Order: sequence, then C-alpha cells, then structure tokens
Amino acid sequence: MVVKCNSVGLFGMDGYMVEVEADVSGGMAAFEIVGLPDAAVRESRDRVRTAMHNCGFGFPVSRITVNLAPADIKKAGPLYDLPILIAIMKATSQISAPIDDCAFIGELSLSGEVRSVNGVLPMAIKAKESGIKKLFVPCEDAVEGAVVEGLEVYPVKDVPGLVAHLQDRIHIEPATAPEMVISREFMPDFSQVKGQYEAKRALEIAAAGGHNILLIGPPGSGKSMLAKRLPSILPDMTFEERIEASKIHSIAGLLPKEQSLISERPFRNPHHTVSSVGLSGGGTIPKPGEVSLAHNGVLFLDELPEFSRTALEVLRQPMEDGKVTVSRVHSTVSYPCSVMLVAAMNPCPCGYYGHTRRKCTCSDNAIHKYLGRVSGPLLDRIDIHVEVPAVEYDELSSYSGAEPSAKIKERVDKARAIQTERFEGTAVVCNARMTSDLLRKVCVTDDKADEVLKKAFDKLGLSARAYDRVLKVARTIADLEGSEIICAEHVLEAVQYRTLDKKYWSNN
Repeated sequence: MVVKCNSVGLFGMDGYMVEVEADVSGGMAAFEIVGLPDAAVRESRDRVRTAMHNCGFGFPVSRITVNLAPADIKKAGPLYDLPILIAIMKATSQISAPIDDCAFIGELSLSGEVRSVNGVLPMAIKAKESGIKKLFVPCEDAVEGAVVEGLEVYPVKDVPGLVAHLQDRIHIEPATAPEMVISREFMPDFSQVKGQYEAKRALEIAAAGGHNILLIGPPGSGKSMLAKRLPSILPDMTFEERIEASKIHSIAGLLPKEQSLISERPFRNPHHTVSSVGLSGGGTIPKPGEVSLAHNGVLFLDELPEFSRTALEVLRQPMEDGKVTVSRVHSTVSYPCSVMLVAAMNPCPCGYYGHTRRKCTCSDNAIHKYLGRVSGPLLDRIDIHVEVPAVEYDELSSYSGAEPSAKIKERVDKARAIQTERFEGTAVVCNARMTSDLLRKVCVTDDKADEVLKKAFDKLGLSARAYDRVLKVARTIADLEGSEIICAEHVLEAVQYRTLDKKYWSNN
C-alpha cells in the first residue's frame, strides 16, 4: 500500500511542493530512497530508522521504498527526515489521523528530536499557495513560518510529541509571529561624525536616490564610520522588502531565530579576501552570496582595491540587472541583489596622497597601479565619487553636535516619496534604478543645465553610462530641493561627484 505525505523543498529563492510516497511491502528487508536525492537525503534512512527505534515505535522489517516527487529535481539537505518518518508510520498504521492538508519539514536527531533547517519562510509561503492548511516545522523555525497569514505553523520539538498531537492525545499550539518593532535607538548615528560635511551631503544624496557611492580618503578620515551610519538615514523597509530580504537570509540560515522578519535594512561588510563565489553566490548547491544577502540594503566594500579583480568584476552585471544568476549543469537559479554599493579606498598605497599634514611616499607609477586595480567599467557603475579628507583638530575637539540621522532621514523620506509617486505603476523604486526611457522622460533640464552637461561631458571625457549617472544624481538633488526641473546648480553638484574620474583615473 502506497501512502503519501506532503513536504516542501527549495529551488533558488522559491519553494516547491514535494510528495513523499512510502511503500512497505514483503520481501527481503531493504530501505531505498529514490527521486534524485543527494547524500544528505540518502542518509535519512539511518536517521529515520534509529529515531523510530529510540522513540519506541516499530520499524518495519520489510522492503521500504520512498519516492520524493517530482523526481527530476535534485533533493538536497536533511529536511525530508520528518516527512519520510511520518509516511512510513502512516504506511504501517502507527498513525491513523488524516494528513492530506498537512506538510512536514525537519531534520531528525538519532533520539527523535527535530532540528532546525534553512529556508522555512519561502517553503511556508509555497505551502500556503499550494493549499496546505497545517505546516509542522522545528520549534526554532516556527516563528519564521508563522508570518505567513492563512497557514497554521506548528512547532515540533520531537517525534513523540508530534505523533501524540496527530493522534489527538495532546495539542500543540500554532506559533504566532511576534509584533514587528523597528528601533533605531542603538543604530550608529551621523551626529557622532565630526566634520566631513561634503561626504555627509554625498551620502544623503546617495540615500535619497539609491545611488552607489565611492569614498576616497586617507586612513582614519572616517570612511568606514560614515558608511556604517548610512542605514540610519535610509527609508524604512516596506513589508514586501522585508519578506524578500528575510527569504534570502532564511535560505542562507542567517535569519535570527527570535525574529519572523528582518526589520532593518541589511548591511553586509565582507572582508577583502572574499572569493567571487562568496560575493556573488554559487557553490555545488547554489547559495546566495554577500551581494544577495545585502538585497534591499547596503553592500559595503572597504579597501576596494584589495579585493580580487575577479570578485569585483563579478559585481558588474548584478549591479546593472539587480539579480545574480547562478548556472549549474542540472539547474539555473537567480537571487535578487538590488543593493546600494558603498565602497571605500585610500588614494594611494601608503594612503596619504593629498594629505595636508603627512607626506605621501608613493611614486606616480605606484599610485597609478594601485588605483588601476579598480576597473573603469566598475567605476562607471558607481554614481557618486567623493573625497573624504583628514579631519582637522578643531573639528575633532569641537563640542558642538552634528546633525542627527533623524533630521537627514526626514529629507531623504520626502525625496523618496516624490520618487514613489513618480514611478508608480513601474518596477522602478528610486532614481538610481531608472531605465533609459524613463531617464529621458523624468530628467527634464533647463537650457543652462544642458550647457553645463555638455561642457562636463567634453572636459571629463564621460562615457554614456557616466552621463546617465550624472543625470540621475542631478534628478535626486532636484528632488531633495523639491524642484521639478533639473537646474544648472543641480547638474554642477552632480558633476562634482564625477571629477575623480579625471583627477585619479585619467592617467591610468
């Protein structure tokens, strides 16, 4: 007799329903799992058999065949342990309760405890879409799945407790998602940054339009300090953005167990030794990389020239498309990566080129070679380049407070509200994501602004992509001032953030 039990698998960002079929028949004792299982799934045989014995249930001395359908998709990980066990117990009449509207996810220990697995949130979403009413998951993951409305998510501690619940001997209460609390009390604040008014202005513009930004300055000038405070002025995440970011962190196993959803924009700061796979994602079983983990947030690359050329070049296409596609022999998966790239670097190998108080010891050739580690095509994709000079003593010793993040965020929110209204009905959410057709429609300039743009294009030798970036930044500056038309002063400020093309890279 064949018994069926529902489970859910993961393929990239999305879940898919898995039907676990179990057949217990006469013949020589054997336990086979088919349906394209990987090594971890095949090992379920030993975990399920031992867990049943240790929990006091009878394991059939028969020929057992378990099929995981659909059979043309690779099944990975130990999350099928629990549904395999339930299917076998149902086939041997140790469970009589109907389970047609139920689905099961979980890894088993040898003692019968149910252990945490990755990706419960996207799997719970798929279960709800497929008509599943009750989802049984490990206790640690129940809060994560409970955010899906219309689905009862039951926390399972061990196999005996689950069987007792299915047989109506005890009752397990469905999990509830905790109330979402967004607190900025302990978030790094711009009021702690002394001086650096131009850099803070550039970061405000970057936050208002979702622009990528490059900070260049000597060691100790505050580049990392500024970058880490950027999330404090970014707009609050929408519910859809929280769901997207939480799905990625859930798949990677990085979603905090006490949280149902991520409440703050992600801030990822990978070390410069990160590999191209670690940055973009991949692996034998594809997993999201740092650029996807920063989705709807900030990816901060400190000491930009120290990253490997291969890793940096991998970012070029994702920065344009907003997604990473990982291709393997048997599958191709895509992960979203709509991020604000914030990069920081020194102006030369010793770090003191242009410093007012310390002498640079680097030769011109060494400087050009160092700066040349950042390719022109990657630099073209960074909208804003700004110098972060060394802070003077008077500014450091001043007791006057700098403008807090809350004040800056008010201006950013107003500019983003303008963009939300402007791009309503499109997939664009901010100025930095404008398509070419929208660019011509939205970036309306006056005659003086056109003249400034033409001079900048000729003098700085801007590429077509850099020209578009200048227009987008100018549009954001105009939004911050509440202006519908891009004026000459908006273009002048935007061009100011491209002068590093000429100053540092023209001789490379």
